[in-house]
Amino acid sequence: MFDGYDSCSEDTSSSSSSDESEEEVAPLPSSLPIIKNNGQVYTYPDGKSGMATCEMCGMVGVRDAFYSKTKRFCSVSCSRSYSSNSKKASILARLQVAGKPPTKKAKVLQKQPLVAKLAAYAQYQATLQNQAKTKAAAVPVEGFSWGNYINSNSFTAAPVTCFKHAPMGTCWGDIAEGVRVEVPNTDCSLPTKVFWIAGIVKLAGYNALLRYEGFENDSSLDFWCNICGSDIHPVGWCATSGKPLVPPRTIQHKYTNWKAFLVKRLTGAKTLPPDFSQKVSESMQYPFKTSMRVEVVDKTHLCRTRVAVVDNVVGGRLRLVYEESEDKTDDFWCHMYSPLIHHIGWSRSIGHRFKRSDLTKKQDGHFDAPPHLFMKVKEVDAAGEWFKEGMKLEAIDPLNLSAICVATIRKVLADGYLMIGIDGSEAADGSDWFCYHATSPSIFPVGFCEINMIELTPPRGYAKLPFKWFDYLRETDSIAAPVKLFNKEVPNHGFHVGMKLEAVDLMEPRLVCVATVTRIIHRLLRIHFDGWEDEYDQWVDCESPDLYPVGWCQLTGYQLQPPAPQSSRDSQSSSSKQKKKAKSQQYKGHKKMTSLQLKEELLDGEEYSFLQGTSDQESNGSASYYIKQEP
Repeated sequence: MFDGYDSCSEDTSSSSSSDESEEEVAPLPSSLPIIKNNGQVYTYPDGKSGMATCEMCGMVGVRDAFYSKTKRFCSVSCSRSYSSNSKKASILARLQVAGKPPTKKAKVLQKQPLVAKLAAYAQYQATLQNQAKTKAAAVPVEGFSWGNYINSNSFTAAPVTCFKHAPMGTCWGDIAEGVRVEVPNTDCSLPTKVFWIAGIVKLAGYNALLRYEGFENDSSLDFWCNICGSDIHPVGWCATSGKPLVPPRTIQHKYTNWKAFLVKRLTGAKTLPPDFSQKVSESMQYPFKTSMRVEVVDKTHLCRTRVAVVDNVVGGRLRLVYEESEDKTDDFWCHMYSPLIHHIGWSRSIGHRFKRSDLTKKQDGHFDAPPHLFMKVKEVDAAGEWFKEGMKLEAIDPLNLSAICVATIRKVLADGYLMIGIDGSEAADGSDWFCYHATSPSIFPVGFCEINMIELTPPRGYAKLPFKWFDYLRETDSIAAPVKLFNKEVPNHGFHVGMKLEAVDLMEPRLVCVATVTRIIHRLLRIHFDGWEDEYDQWVDCESPDLYPVGWCQLTGYQLQPPAPQSSRDSQSSSSKQKKKAKSQQYKGHKKMTSLQLKEELLDGEEYSFLQGTSDQESNGSASYYIKQEP
């Protein structure tokens, strides 16, 4: 490791080096304490001692930590190797005197000290380049910084453990405030990268607000970084890697015994697991590869699938290019665990519509993705009471994810899949039907919206407002899908209202945006895109692979969309208010009624059942799913 100090003046009385010249170097700055890899702390108040370069391997370190009387080697092994090489060099000299040319091996040995210095300098140059790349990559998009955004507004972010599909989502462990790490010391005048210990002050997703040890309550040099970054290490990494620990310049005179200070501060403290960086690397290995063929929903006709080819994989997100797209511009973005992608042959196996490709054979290099790579759905028993065509339910509109609408089961497919249409807005040919699995968290029993105070979007053109399920079921001579057939599992997801995260705009799925959780109904999350009107909000399941922790984009290299600027907010606010006013006149849903009011609505002695339930995260009083019983 090269740090600008090539070597230190030292006694040359050793018999093994009496014929070698010593290089003059600049002395180490006075009063600079350095912790070397043996854990000892060295302070040089007089400036006479300094750093030295190992004459064998080129390693730079504290002179007093070096071996031999003259402090010329960083370890015993280097000292022995140098001694061995010196003997070989002596033999070489005698051979040359005798008129015999040196061997190739002898020439390499003769050049060893120079090679070591060149290697050290090359490492130093590589370090500088890596630092430059890191700084360039860390430039926030359009001036947006998660750290500043969270600090200035006292926001909280959803923890990484909420996102099982994200890197480290299942092995985050006990990383929390107070955990200590070793990080680069940016408050230092040395020309090389040195490190110091810092503690986590605040955690926001992958991002951590760090404070150098020794600053106590002084936040002047606090800084944000991605805890999964390559420059973050567990305490002890410097010791095993031979990297120097140097206190920040601002506080280097604060303590006279840094070793005692660190021992006191670090005793009983937590740090990252030793294999943390390895786990990060492993969690960012994705099984999908470019040129794999899959079946994916046709974005122009939701009722069918098409063959697409994986063109790019970023953080588990796939850029799929429809196979017939010659210029590769007809694409679709989704996560590898998305319910919208399947293995080749899936559509035929369940009876789903499929657009056959005009290509007569696979293109060179393309191959089918193995079926085991795709997300498995829960097995269902359709032998007994099951969904039937014509049954009514409530469903998230895939073309307007801010709305939950009155819907109808149009076709029952195999393996628990259903084709669903939105009442009042279906195409005559069924081209806008969409496929949901029976266990999907995006479909709900009749009455779900009303009991949870969510505005239900009635059928387009329906005249009897406010909309009432009792009347609608009777008018359409329909029955509601039985409540017991729906997925009622609510995981302990850990989300809370107000938490920040990064979320895909599912209406433009190539975009990942700054977002906030604004409502929680059981496992259903209302996602608001910061800076945009509420009409752009989207209902998303708590386990959706389209939600990510703060810092995910930085970690994976994906482009993050910052909150809309004020000018855009003002322009969209006026236009959206006009749209909302017009929309509310046509589609305004009805308000929540109490169970007593619902009972008073019972007509003609028809039987209804009430299923009591409560929200996992949001208290709405007693909840009642109500359905019309099948005769």
